[in-house]
Amino acid sequence: MPRTGQDYLASLRDGRAVWLDGELVKDITEHHAFRNTARSIADLYDLAADGPARDVLTVQPEGTEQRILRAYHVPRTHSELVERRAAFKTWSEASYGFLGRSPDYMATGIAGFVSAPEMFAGAEFDGRDNLAAYHRRMTEGSLYQAFTITNPQIDRTKSASEQEEDDLYVRVVKERDDGIVVRGAKMIGTAAVFGDEIIVGTIEPLAPQDVDYALCFSVPIDTPGLKFISRTSYEAGARSVFDNPLSSRFDENDALLVCDDVFVPWENVLTYRNVDATFQMWWGTPAYTNFVHQASVRYWTKLEFLTGLAILLAKSNNTYHLPPVQMQLGRLIGWLNIAKSMVLAAETEYEQIGGAGGPVHISREIASAHRAMAGDLYPKVLAELKMLAGGGLIQLPASGYDLDHPELGRLVAKYVRSPGTPAEQRIKLLKLAWDALGSEFASRHEQYERFYHGAPHVYLPGILRDGRPDLLEAFTQSCLDGYELGEGPGTGAGSHGGR
Repeated sequence: MPRTGQDYLASLRDGRAVWLDGELVKDITEHHAFRNTARSIADLYDLAADGPARDVLTVQPEGTEQRILRAYHVPRTHSELVERRAAFKTWSEASYGFLGRSPDYMATGIAGFVSAPEMFAGAEFDGRDNLAAYHRRMTEGSLYQAFTITNPQIDRTKSASEQEEDDLYVRVVKERDDGIVVRGAKMIGTAAVFGDEIIVGTIEPLAPQDVDYALCFSVPIDTPGLKFISRTSYEAGARSVFDNPLSSRFDENDALLVCDDVFVPWENVLTYRNVDATFQMWWGTPAYTNFVHQASVRYWTKLEFLTGLAILLAKSNNTYHLPPVQMQLGRLIGWLNIAKSMVLAAETEYEQIGGAGGPVHISREIASAHRAMAGDLYPKVLAELKMLAGGGLIQLPASGYDLDHPELGRLVAKYVRSPGTPAEQRIKLLKLAWDALGSEFASRHEQYERFYHGAPHVYLPGILRDGRPDLLEAFTQSCLDGYELGEGPGTGAGSHGGR
């Protein structure tokens, strides 16, 4: 049985080194910058542990006696992909799509690793046994796997080994009989402070000479020498759930990971001094495609929320029936259904590994296309909502406390309302809209949706790589081959009369 929310919260009280505003946070479950989000994650575990969603979120693999989180399960049929999508949808709806790195994200990546374990078999280090034990440990414990797999933005024109200092990126500084010692930094640890373990690797290509940096491992968050330097906490800046309904509960935070001579036991190492394996574990297995499966479902859920918000704004402003507004709402619903359709299509066009009965994953081609679509579309969705909201987003009472004041409450009730929407309801709606569209929390989410699957110069060439350009080229070439110089209108192979 997956652990409960209380089990999860108890696991966070382990002395992990989280730094915020120049201070070491003693207990993130009680600190005002993290406690509400920690409880939002705990609620996800409670949904899986008991209640009507248990059978959606968990599965009992054949031949076992324990139910596990469905995200850790390796699907082998189209129906199992659909069942996994239902689990993604259930958890994403609990945060309206605003917890991007919920525990199922990396869980499904680990399921991708074990779908193609041969990628971890190097000539000098074979990580397959460690991988199997790692998957078992994470699955049986329902653990929350956080990750940092990007090098800091020091100098992108130089490889890891060409940087001016040796310890800018995570590398091996000592090899021992019982493990290795690593030093350096990684970004971006989204939700890392809320994890049970942190997997540290490199998703971008490494140069052949970067063998000291070519490794991947997972260690508990409280491992001595691990430091997490948190960005500004939007939860800490939230005044109340009334005034900041999203940022007060769903700020998953982002942190820089610093390894200060961290010891990693051999059994926790997945790849070691192998440039190809360290890169291909993400791209040569279904891991990254599985990431997109979870993320595309969450994105679809987020667009459902934002489109619903747009409808509520239009009705609150009494503009819902105006033709230009209906055109805007229709555009949003169209975009929403594009996002939904891409998920369903990617599942229908699934790919199988190793023949009948082997693991399956969504279409790589459609997954790559979704990455491009989502990052480009999200700012347009926000722009449409801002136009629908108008000046109401700016002219808002400072807080809900204004409603409690005898004099202010009377004025607010009179002037901050609309037909059919009393002042309190209108303020709540606009506070929600501002948190989703205009706050610092909202700006972070816009940047997140643009870059969390990589920069455009990384994923757009990936579409060319995964999109079978040879077939497109052949199709167009067939048109060129169908006519000759000098042929007039109506005489080519494509005309009714033929040649």
